[in-house]
This record gives sequence, structure tokens and C-alpha cells, in this order.
Amino acid sequence: MPIKSIHIFTVLLLLTVAFAYSQGRGGRPPQRFHEVIKSQPLKLIPADATPPEKPDVAINVQADKRHIISNAMPNHKIGTYPTRSNPNSISSQHYDVKISADPKPAKEISSVNRNDQPGPPNMPFGFAINGVFFEPGTAEFWHGDRTLGWNYEALGGAVPLGIDANHGHVQPNGAYHYHGLPTGLLEKLKVTSDKHSPLIGWASDGYPIYARYGYKDTKDASSDIVELHSSYRLKKGNRPNGDKAPGGKYDGAFTMDYEYVAGHSQLDECNGRFTITPDFPEGTYAYFLTKEWPVIPRAFRAEPINIKMHNGAGGDRPGGERPGRGGPSDGFMKHEDRNGDGKVSKSEFHGPKEHFKDLDKNKDGYISKDEAPTGPPPERPR
Repeated sequence: MPIKSIHIFTVLLLLTVAFAYSQGRGGRPPQRFHEVIKSQPLKLIPADATPPEKPDVAINVQADKRHIISNAMPNHKIGTYPTRSNPNSISSQHYDVKISADPKPAKEISSVNRNDQPGPPNMPFGFAINGVFFEPGTAEFWHGDRTLGWNYEALGGAVPLGIDANHGHVQPNGAYHYHGLPTGLLEKLKVTSDKHSPLIGWASDGYPIYARYGYKDTKDASSDIVELHSSYRLKKGNRPNGDKAPGGKYDGAFTMDYEYVAGHSQLDECNGRFTITPDFPEGTYAYFLTKEWPVIPRAFRAEPINIKMHNGAGGDRPGGERPGRGGPSDGFMKHEDRNGDGKVSKSEFHGPKEHFKDLDKNKDGYISKDEAPTGPPPERPR
């Protein structure tokens, strides 16, 4: 092979390897780097904006399948997007999904996380009756390293994700989805503490989803109405620390801050129970959204399907839950380079000083586009 051809081949090979590395395993963008270890009160975006399109959803049963077609437009007001913490605009989706209409308990429960490892590709837990997905997981990790397992909670407030008053926000593909109690939907359905919750949605395994309130006696529809609580609680003490763990108090910033305690309350490890409901007077397994963690369940009683992967008309890329997309540094430079000179100075940077030093690879006192991380920057420390 001529020397010139060898050189060209070598350059192409190096470029291919570099691109694959920059995309991370599975073709995903590299993880964003975070150092924060404390939960913060959520600063919810007011839900005062009307979605750009009217909701269009149809749910019906065909043979042994429940068929859902939806444009994923919520039937209530939402936050105004894009925002600084979530630079995505809501847009219509084309969901066309079939789940089991006759689910049966599996031998073992299964997690919303692939191979029980947190982070993308996260599986949606299910969908609300307005056709919007319930997706509690995030793609944000301490030090940007998913292998360590310290996955940030969307409702923990440590990493701002632009959550609105419905505990929802917008993915890079424009899909609006819920990370917590869908406040606007619950108000429209008139969920109150004096009656059993109406049907809120369907889980990816086919079982029904309710919110907060149910019968005290799981076999008696005339029994008192009670608020149902999660059997998860914060772990006591402090997290391990060092190179592989963040340290600090277990306070809800991370998914691993919580543990399941059997019998701690009425609901099991899937945030559900076997019970009668107004829709199932003969009884069913049912999930309940709770005001405590996990709010939206993180495990399935029956065998689920990934409703993103089984979406007949396409939909979101598997596992995407990062508040910004585009070029690897476009979002960062757009938000941080306030004087438009093509680089970010220490005075412009919105993160910790230590993070600036890490990003400033050539130590010239600036972060260039080549040095910039993926996605928008962290907010200024409060």
C-alpha cells in the first residue's frame, strides 16, 4: 500500500475511534459532569402556557392488547419552554403502542432500568390517560460516570432539569413527559382525598395506575378512603465517599439514597398492591402514584415492554433524558459565552471553580468550544 494511502487510512481510523469514544457506549452522547451532592428544593416552572397543539389520544382494547395512539400533547397547561435549564421545545409525537390487556404477575419483578443499571436507556413506566408518558428516570450521574451508579433524581433538585408545576418537562425530541405527580391532569380528573382515585393511566406491563387514594380494605369498596404511602425511605447516615462515591448525607439527591422496607406502608416494592378498584370490582394488581419517593413506580409486577422500542410509529430515541441536544458543545457555549467572543471566561462560567479548572484543558484561563462539555451548564449555586 502506498505511504500516502496508509496515512489517509490511519487518519480515518483515528477519526472513527475518536467519534465512537465521544459518543459513549451504545452511540449515546457522553455523560455530563456533575459534582453536586446535595438535594435542593425544586424551583418549578409555572404551568401557564398552552400546548402548541390539542391533545389527540385514543385508547381501546383489541383482542388481548390495549392499543394506545397519542400525539403526547397534555390536556392541561404546561411550563413555557425552552428554558435555561431545559432548552427544548415541545412538539407533537406519534405514539402507537400496544400493551397487554390481560397481564399476569411475573415470577420476578423487573426494573424500569435496563439490566437494573440506572440511567439510559430508561424504560418509560407507562402512560397517562392523556397519552403522555410517565418517565421517572434521568441520564444524569455524579462525575458523569454511570458505572458508579450514582444516578441523580429528577425531583431531587440537585441537577436542574427545567421541571414545571406538573412535574414534567420536555425531552430533546420535543416529547413532554412526567417525572412526578401530574398535577394538571390530577386536577382535571378531580382526584380528591374523599374518594378512590380515578384511573390515571396504564403501566408498560398492562396493569392500571391510580394516584394516592384507595380503599383501606383491599377487598371492601365500602371501607374508608385512605392515602396510600410508599414503603421506600431514605437510608440513614451518610453515603460512602472517595473516588467512587459522592459522600454526604442520604438526602434524596440520588436514586441510591432510598431503600425499600417491606411492610413500612401499604404498598410493595413496585409501589402497588392487589386490590379492588372502581374499574376492577373483582380485583386487580394496581400501581399508585404517591407523594413520597418513588412517586412514579420504578418496577413492574408483570412482564413489561419498552413502549419506546415498541412504538409502531417511531418516537424518542431509547433512553434519552438529557436536557439538550445538538452539537457536543453548542448548548454550553450558547448559554455561557455571554460576550460572544467564542470562549468562556471564569467570570462567565456558571459552575464550581473546580469544574472550570477541569474543563480548561490547556490552562489558558478560558473554555473553548473544543473543551466545552455536552449540554447546557449547571445553574449558579444558590
